[in-house]
Amino acid sequence: AVVVSLAPWDESDVDTETLMRDLVGKWNELPDLRVFAFMRQGLSRGAGQQIEFVIQGLDYDELAEWRDIVLEKAESYPGFARLDSDLKETQSQVIVDIDRDRAAALGISAQEVGQTLQTMMSEREVSTYVVGGEEYAVMMQARDEQRASPDDLRNIFVRANSGELVPLSNLISVRNEAGVANLNRYNRLRAVTLSGSLEEGYSIGDALKFLEDTVANELPDTASIDYKGQSLEYKESSSQIWLTFGIAMLVLFLVMAAQFESFVHPLVIMVTVPLAIAGALVGLHLSGSTLNIYSQIGIVMLIGIAAKNGILIVEFINQMRDLGHGFKESIIGAARIRLRPVMMTTISTVMGSIPLIMATGPGSESRIVLGVVIFFGVSIASVFTLFIVPMVYNLIAKNTGSPDSVAQELQAMQAAT
Repeated sequence: AVVVSLAPWDESDVDTETLMRDLVGKWNELPDLRVFAFMRQGLSRGAGQQIEFVIQGLDYDELAEWRDIVLEKAESYPGFARLDSDLKETQSQVIVDIDRDRAAALGISAQEVGQTLQTMMSEREVSTYVVGGEEYAVMMQARDEQRASPDDLRNIFVRANSGELVPLSNLISVRNEAGVANLNRYNRLRAVTLSGSLEEGYSIGDALKFLEDTVANELPDTASIDYKGQSLEYKESSSQIWLTFGIAMLVLFLVMAAQFESFVHPLVIMVTVPLAIAGALVGLHLSGSTLNIYSQIGIVMLIGIAAKNGILIVEFINQMRDLGHGFKESIIGAARIRLRPVMMTTISTVMGSIPLIMATGPGSESRIVLGVVIFFGVSIASVFTLFIVPMVYNLIAKNTGSPDSVAQELQAMQAAT
């Protein structure tokens, strides 16, 4: 592995992603050389390829066939800059075949041949000895120069039942094959990992969706998938964001239900949340950004920001109803009177997001995404809040009252008595 350190951001004239693609393109032009480059991520638990897609099965030969199918299909997807696997049949191996009939005729078992090969070509513990109360193993092994090539097997002998030494070359045949260097497992299952990077403009989510569809459509049901590195983090954050989002919505609803002493008024206010999320997604689409961890943080922030304007309108409607105004008169009056406060809070929030959108320097990509989410989410939600919230209040809150309505009824009853 080679670590390349660049000049500080303000002293460099080239973007890191651009430089990385240019260097890899030039390195891959060299014969017999394959280069994979990646950039360390700020919120990542480690460094690695953007795509690390794991295919799991029961047999490595079957996994090799599945690997070839997926890699062939991946060539049609323009988002992959490079995609490779960790299951490679490139390791030179020496295969020793035992002539069992000839060995049996001489009274030599396959176990004896195997033990002889292990002893001479590898190592085998044959005894132990004790010195100063410490026990040491006695290991047998041929010298390095006596086991440097397959031809050295001709110099090894094994003893037959008759007591004669039989050259091992009379009992075995040797052939060279290309085999797999490493047989990897993931989560205790046999696995092959497809790793690669993405072209500019393509997201991890789209690339993983393509690989998932390929496995589902092209491979049998016995194939299972998993993820590593940045791909695993993306999947975990994508699934956890819905749990975080749901908990935030529930907490917001319960707090407002306690504040308004009603379950209907919080529902009216929370209509603004889908509007804010829709605005955030529109902003991400227009800016060419993706739904990543930074945009997800911004969307969770929008829950509270968007609900604020709904609270301003609903609370003022209830106050006007407490003063004795009619139901529809209160709705229209509150929407008109609260227009200025809603617009002021919206403008202040939107103006605060502009520095994030215009950010430059190291790490500006994350701040820009966060600013885009807040800018578009708050803008669109605020515009529609002035129309949607009064309309929904008119539809579902006709038979509700404000928290002060019960107190006013009690006061009226006391005054009457």
